[in-house]
Amino acid sequence: MNWVLLFTAGLLEVGWAIGLKYTEGFTRLWPTVWTVLSMVLSVGLLGIAMKSLPVGTAYAIWVGIGAIGTAVMGMVLFGEPANTIRLLSLLLIFIGIVGLKLSAS
Repeated sequence: MNWVLLFTAGLLEVGWAIGLKYTEGFTRLWPTVWTVLSMVLSVGLLGIAMKSLPVGTAYAIWVGIGAIGTAVMGMVLFGEPANTIRLLSLLLIFIGIVGLKLSAS
């Protein structure tokens, strides 16, 4: 169950990172509300997951999910570059996440 919480926390991290773009410097009310809510839920779920998962593993996986998800969403929503080096770099982060998960089992 804690792995599900950690994965959900990572997805919420993507939500608040992308949400920051839509807040326009925290000047738009509803995007700001959703972004702050995503931040609180993301960190809260990370904290709960860390009750039974190794701190280094949990934090690295949380950040990795957030980094990959945010980069991909940036490409999809904002037309950020999706060149070969960028995609290979994201693949390396993914491989690292899988390796951390496998080593924690």
